[in-house]
Amino acid sequence: MLYKTIKPNKNTTVLVWKITEEKDFLENIHLNENSKNRISRMKSEVHIKGFLSVRHLLAELGYTDNDLFYTEDGKPHLKDGKRISISHSFNFSSIIVSNQVIGIDIEKNRPKIIRIADKFVGNETKFLTEKDLVKQLTVIWGAKESLFKIHPDGGLLFKHHLPIEAFKIEDKETKGWIKKDNFYEVFTIHFEFIEEFTLVYAVN
Repeated sequence: MLYKTIKPNKNTTVLVWKITEEKDFLENIHLNENSKNRISRMKSEVHIKGFLSVRHLLAELGYTDNDLFYTEDGKPHLKDGKRISISHSFNFSSIIVSNQVIGIDIEKNRPKIIRIADKFVGNETKFLTEKDLVKQLTVIWGAKESLFKIHPDGGLLFKHHLPIEAFKIEDKETKGWIKKDNFYEVFTIHFEFIEEFTLVYAVN
């Protein structure tokens, strides 16, 4: 079901779907041949449901599966030229559509992120707090994942090329940079908590 609609600005829409339906219901939507082939290769019902729920989110904005295509680098695009970014995790999926450059990520808040923090956290360690550690780390990961989806060339190191400005959980917003070679851009990072998940999206 459509769980939430967010309008961070007049050019941008974020939609979140909570997957409560059975696969048969979610399959009741138009899929092109490429999508049918992709689903046939998926072994996890969770992944299939995530894939299908994204098509339902597209329909909420008046798009069909035929309006969406992927380039060789795996990035999604819309045929009308608007920007799109997609994410799903367990029983939630999300999309962001905008005239601006954007990226989105949704992640489940899980303590195991503490064990892998040193792989993606750089100077951000300076503002981490023990009380909110899992949520802060999940926001940082989601912010960097969103920025990674934006960068056109790949080859980014989360720890070094994607610094995130200090924030507190109650802020709901911070800044994030893509700093690599001659590419230097700053983005507004929005975040909020949905049940036991963290939704993060970057807008330039």
